[in-house]
Amino acid sequence: MKKVKGFWLFLILSIVLYGTVQLLINAGILNQFYSNTLIFIGINIILAVSLHLVIGITGQFSIGHAGFLAVGAYISAIFTMKLQLPLPIAILVGGIVAALAGLIVGIPSLRLKGDYLAIATLGFAEIIRIVFLNIDYVGGAAGMQVSHLTNWTYTFICLFITIVVIMNFTNSRHGRACISVRENEIAADAMGINTVYYKVIAFALGSFFAGVAGGLYAHNFYIIQPTNFGFLKSFDILIFVVLGGLGSLSGAVISAILLTLVSTFLQDYPETRMIIYSLVLVIVMLYRPQGLMGTREITDIFGKWKNVKSVKGGN
Repeated sequence: MKKVKGFWLFLILSIVLYGTVQLLINAGILNQFYSNTLIFIGINIILAVSLHLVIGITGQFSIGHAGFLAVGAYISAIFTMKLQLPLPIAILVGGIVAALAGLIVGIPSLRLKGDYLAIATLGFAEIIRIVFLNIDYVGGAAGMQVSHLTNWTYTFICLFITIVVIMNFTNSRHGRACISVRENEIAADAMGINTVYYKVIAFALGSFFAGVAGGLYAHNFYIIQPTNFGFLKSFDILIFVVLGGLGSLSGAVISAILLTLVSTFLQDYPETRMIIYSLVLVIVMLYRPQGLMGTREITDIFGKWKNVKSVKGGN
């Protein structure tokens, strides 16, 4: 019953947020700069939440997320620019192809662990980048011109679906199996849990939403290039998850918002931006190594406050 009430509350708050922002955009109060910033925040949240499922929930150290972002970006761009199909279909196909790529990579590589898995996923991302770099059909090194089709509505819908799906997956029987793999893979395997199966499922689902983010990313700019999807992009996404707290979806969302705002408003000062960016990460890792939220969610904090108030009221 509590989960149903929580979902309806989340749905109402989401509709209010969407309507308020859309009203401000239509009224001209939020200009193109701020609307693009909101879209970029939404894309980064999708990327952070999708990687959170792989690293934070299943415990698989992957640093090749930019590869799935690239697959979604280029496939969706091909469907809109070459095949003249609508953006929603292009985004969906981009996500599906990215999920298939996740399966292709995940089935052999997820038998690896730790640093070996990280190297394998990083190698995949670089392979994808080099492949697109040498395909003239998508512009090669010069890049591919893409129409600006991404708007607040498309971004919000994709963001809402991503969060709802991953929240429900995490709270389901499959999600609990993934958490058991994260906590102790040997014990989970001994209890009869097919650890490879659940790791591949989580990896494919995370890859799908990374591909969706890629479709939005590609159509938020007028050109996409293979250099946009290098290994540094994978590390940027990884930082969202680690800074927010491994195992906390709320933390991934909060850190994606904060770091995107820092990066956006200091983009005119690239040297200062990187210094501040690095200092924030160093300070957090020194004084809060478990991340901003640890493994907790915002709802846990609100529940704690509610219990404290009820205790005080009883006294």
